[in-house]
Amino acid sequence: MSLLPANVSFSRQVLPLLALVSIIFGVLYIASILPDRTTSEPAEQPPKPAGALAEGPRVAGTGLVEPASEIIDIGSALSGLVTSVRVEPGDMVTAGETLFTVDPRAARAQLAEAEAAIREAHAAIAEASAARATAREQLALYREIDDPAAVSRSEVIRAEGEEAAAASRLQLARARLSVAQARAQSVRTELDRLTVRAPIAGEILAVNIRPGEFVATQGGGSSVPFIQMGRTDPLHVRVDIDENEAVRVRIGAPAIISPRGAAKIQVRANFVRAEPQVVPKRQLTNSAAERVDVRVLQLIYALPSDVPEAEAFRVGQQVDAFIPAKGGQE
Repeated sequence: MSLLPANVSFSRQVLPLLALVSIIFGVLYIASILPDRTTSEPAEQPPKPAGALAEGPRVAGTGLVEPASEIIDIGSALSGLVTSVRVEPGDMVTAGETLFTVDPRAARAQLAEAEAAIREAHAAIAEASAARATAREQLALYREIDDPAAVSRSEVIRAEGEEAAAASRLQLARARLSVAQARAQSVRTELDRLTVRAPIAGEILAVNIRPGEFVATQGGGSSVPFIQMGRTDPLHVRVDIDENEAVRVRIGAPAIISPRGAAKIQVRANFVRAEPQVVPKRQLTNSAAERVDVRVLQLIYALPSDVPEAEAFRVGQQVDAFIPAKGGQE
């Protein structure tokens, strides 16, 4: 190599130096692209049992908080324009309290017509009764006369006919009165159905209508309920147990319930009942390892309302549940 000094060898000095620089550069490059493998605390603590369940046999499941009465979807028996909404989410209502009203003007007009027909029928009854009484008195006078020549046979026949006609008009008027009264009662029922009331005492969970909106009778299950309510004291938890684990569950034992993402909050819930039917799983947790094509046993537990931790639970919230298995201790 003519470019190098005479005492410098390319193969013995320069080439090893270039190789060393390349190795150092390669090491630095590889170190710069390695992923960060440092560990950190998880944002959410995974659910875990406490007390005797921490060491004993147990069955885990996911649950959903619901009212003790389950969620009641309130609809409307009749279609119409909403004139007023009396409740808001979070309100406590009593049984029979008005929730919302539908425009009653058409029904009130029909009721006025029915009441007018009732008054007309009463007047017709009074007129027919008076006519029948007059005809009966006239016929009685004719029949009391001993001399057959004093009253012609045609007059007697006419009086008998007037009495029979008056009796027929009275019967017809009474029938019309019954029809009018039945019509009025039917309209009053329709009028009362335009005021939607709470079926039970409970809490309003959702209100999906506003004054001025048109509501139609719900003909299918896909419609959004106008109002949702339920008895939230106490709250219940509907726990899904995989059918493969259902035989291990100790039915009747209390469960440890934690809100999703808050494993430190643990509440002891009392057993209420087990649903008699095993159903397809509907509650999904979006976990990568979750089985979805499975049937589940649903267990109902009551959350205590006299502990501070109970404030962490809301209707519709997902929870984690741990239940003692057969052979374990509570």
